[in-house]
Amino acid sequence: MSDSIFKRSSITLRAVAFVVAVCTSLIVIDGWRSWNGRAIELRQTEVAASNLARATAQQADDTLKEADTALIGIVERIEHDGTSPAALARIHTVLTQQAAALGQLNGLFVYDENGRWIADSQAVLLNLNNSDREYFIFHRTHTDRGPHIGVPVISRSTGKWIIPVSRRINHPDGSFAGVALATIDIDFFSRFYASLDIGNAGAIALISESGVMLVRRPLAEGSVGKNVSDTGLFRDYVAQGPVGMRLTKSSQDGVTRIFSFRRLTRYPLFVAAALSKDEVLSGWWSDTLWHSGGVIFLALVVAFFGWRLIQQIEFRTKAETEVVRARDALESLNQTLERLAMQDGLTGLANRRQFDVTLGNEFSRAIREASTLALIMMDVDCFKQYNDIYGHAAGDECLREISRTIKNLTPQRPGDLAARYGGEEIAVLLPNTNVIGAVNVAEKIRNAIHDLKIEHAGNPAGFVTLSAGVGAFVPARGTTLPTELIDAADKALYTAKLTGRNRVCAREEADLFIG
Repeated sequence: MSDSIFKRSSITLRAVAFVVAVCTSLIVIDGWRSWNGRAIELRQTEVAASNLARATAQQADDTLKEADTALIGIVERIEHDGTSPAALARIHTVLTQQAAALGQLNGLFVYDENGRWIADSQAVLLNLNNSDREYFIFHRTHTDRGPHIGVPVISRSTGKWIIPVSRRINHPDGSFAGVALATIDIDFFSRFYASLDIGNAGAIALISESGVMLVRRPLAEGSVGKNVSDTGLFRDYVAQGPVGMRLTKSSQDGVTRIFSFRRLTRYPLFVAAALSKDEVLSGWWSDTLWHSGGVIFLALVVAFFGWRLIQQIEFRTKAETEVVRARDALESLNQTLERLAMQDGLTGLANRRQFDVTLGNEFSRAIREASTLALIMMDVDCFKQYNDIYGHAAGDECLREISRTIKNLTPQRPGDLAARYGGEEIAVLLPNTNVIGAVNVAEKIRNAIHDLKIEHAGNPAGFVTLSAGVGAFVPARGTTLPTELIDAADKALYTAKLTGRNRVCAREEADLFIG
């Protein structure tokens, strides 16, 4: 195909590429914008969940701290004043005042070493026994004087779900003397969690480090006191440490949420605050669908007009194809004729015309680059006798075989050329080659012709041989001509013939002969 066809095809391809690039860019940019917007929404949600976890953890920590501070005073008073009726009366007054002052408390209680109620914050002391409670058993079997956060239980005095916070009371000898207990109403946490904006599908949970659920919003049936240590959220909390983030499906209700968890500063509990991923992305989805629909419509409009443009280009291209094809055929024919004009019809080597053109070009290049230019002139020995003995047809075949051998052994660098100079004389032009290199090439060719063993009864050797003369020099601008290189090679060839044939002689500017 001609340059014109290529240009037309190139225009068509560029038009197609442009339309595709514009449409693709619109869609890709919009997709990137939408995806980036989604990532921003999720990052902002992570920040919101983290802040929510921080706030709820602080609220829980402060709530427990207030209850625990009250217990410290109660334990100190019991251990110092004892449990006489007068002392217990004063304790009852203290418990009542502190319970009234701390709104999160369901009640304050004191039990003796057997679990019997000996004081509380209520108006009437109930005759009950709490020795079966988890927190009571813990203090009875552990000497630790720190606070203990028990598992949620239903209060025996009020019937409400409570979180027990307790401390051990000791006798003067250090033995177990009972338990001081503060019960925190779970509804206190529920009311606080209900005041937080977590959407319709968000969740907040207060969980012990042993894996027991204390409080949760939304409060599903059976969630309080449930063991969640086998959930992915709990395992992530254990693995990541006191603060972490996780995207997971809730084991409670199956909703996928972005969870942020944080451990309380003072107590072995952690808060998990979560926002629903689908709820957070609902606005993003709506915006993305509308925006992407508009971008796709715009891309279709661009594609339609681009398609019409491409059709017009194709129409023009087809209209010119026949004319261009005819012109290309003519150019191809001209090129073939030109190639044939530069090629010898018998040997397939370059002809004398191409040799003269190439010699002129390489001679000029050698002058510019101050490089050596070498020429090998070769002549088949006793070729007239060969034609007389075997006929001109055999002579032509002999020349073809010799030419193929010379062509195969001629270097294939730019500028290297093997040409039929005239009759049975063949020239090999070698740019950037000194006399030694040219002699080596000539010797390879001479030996190869010798090894063909073409029978020649008219040659003293008994088979076809050739003689070669080599000329080489660095041409100087204005002082040397291409014909001087030909003369040097011819003189060297004459010397080879004169000194016995079947040999290579060389000649440089200093008339150096190599045999």
